[in-house]
Amino acid sequence: MESNEQITEKDVIDMMHLVNKVPSLLLKQMVSRNSNVVKRFEGQINSYKNRLSDENIAKLEKVMEMPVSELQEILKRAYLETKKKQLKILADPTAQPFIEKNRQELKKVLFT
Repeated sequence: MESNEQITEKDVIDMMHLVNKVPSLLLKQMVSRNSNVVKRFEGQINSYKNRLSDENIAKLEKVMEMPVSELQEILKRAYLETKKKQLKILADPTAQPFIEKNRQELKKVLFT
């Protein structure tokens, strides 16, 4: 993936199998508590990261560097396309601290 390639709602939709594993009610609670879900699922994340393609790693790196507001706009467009409640929860501006916290934790797990 070239560094100037954009992350789109299609990329988010393609990765939905990860988000769909978390029931929307549970996700909403995690967001409201600003939970560190990366810590909770670190073993599974480590297992998953070994199966990532170079293209997926490049996309993840791009997501890690983009402003949360831009990421949430993509999540919002993906929600409008799929109507998945998990995307709506993450696209809500109140989820910003949760996304920031977990993105920082995910960086540590994936790239250190």
